[in-house]
Amino acid sequence: MLTLDKTALRGSIPPLITPFRDGSVDTDAYARLIEFQVENGSHGILVNGTTSEPSSLTVEERNRLVDVAVEAAAGRVTVVVATGSQSYAETEALTRHAAGRKEVDALLIVTPYYSRPPQRGLVAYYEALNRLHDKPWMIYHIPGRAAVDVKVETAVEIDRTCPTFVGMKHASLDLGYVSDLFEAIGDDLRVFVGLEELSFPMMAVGACGLMNAVGNLSPKPLADLCEAVWRGDLFGARDLHRSLFEINKAVFYDINPIPMKYMMKRLDILPVNEHRLPLLPAGPDLERRLDGVLERAGLV
Repeated sequence: MLTLDKTALRGSIPPLITPFRDGSVDTDAYARLIEFQVENGSHGILVNGTTSEPSSLTVEERNRLVDVAVEAAAGRVTVVVATGSQSYAETEALTRHAAGRKEVDALLIVTPYYSRPPQRGLVAYYEALNRLHDKPWMIYHIPGRAAVDVKVETAVEIDRTCPTFVGMKHASLDLGYVSDLFEAIGDDLRVFVGLEELSFPMMAVGACGLMNAVGNLSPKPLADLCEAVWRGDLFGARDLHRSLFEINKAVFYDINPIPMKYMMKRLDILPVNEHRLPLLPAGPDLERRLDGVLERAGLV
């Protein structure tokens, strides 16, 4: 495992949505979203994560978002780029582009979805990708979407054979798995929370930060929660977690990012609530339900 400075690659790093307008990626709106994150205290941004609808984007569009992101961030916050796909060739192209930008601080590479590879295939896959670059990188572990788990012993082997491996975004309710990872690999492992409802619990057992979709909507409380944990204020962090709990759950009232994009448009963070098929904007019943969440949260 690559050893990082203790203050590097941590904190609230929201996975940004992709704004569309008339079917095209709205890069001007994307740059404004990054400015919104910087102004509201996020420690970084995640480009092309699940919340960005990456499977609906072309390789060229994903690479363009990387370029826009590093230019808009201008070194003010950490930039992490998700470069994974179901295809090795596509992942290689995305990884080479992101790793070629010196302003990119780290990569996040999802386990290949749909193919359901064996554990030895995961090790070989990540070894091959690690040979392409010298950037710090993390596994994106999301078994609910990818249909494959990374066993603890597999993570240990990846750590042993991949020189710049540094951690994992863990998007699963298995909290015990996180403690097992730290026990097997060490406390320097970077583990980011990938499910909103486990934000505080996972940080309490050692996660270094949050990569939560809800950060698109309300960045500051997430950054504050991280900082409260860092200074040992666990009661304060718990209170922030509880205050976010309903809105955290609302992110998953439909497929992410459908609820998030509606709420962002409702709060004028996003100019247009547009998706690409097969996703569609929120319907009237969901809109009313989300309006109630925003009202109870005091956001409207």
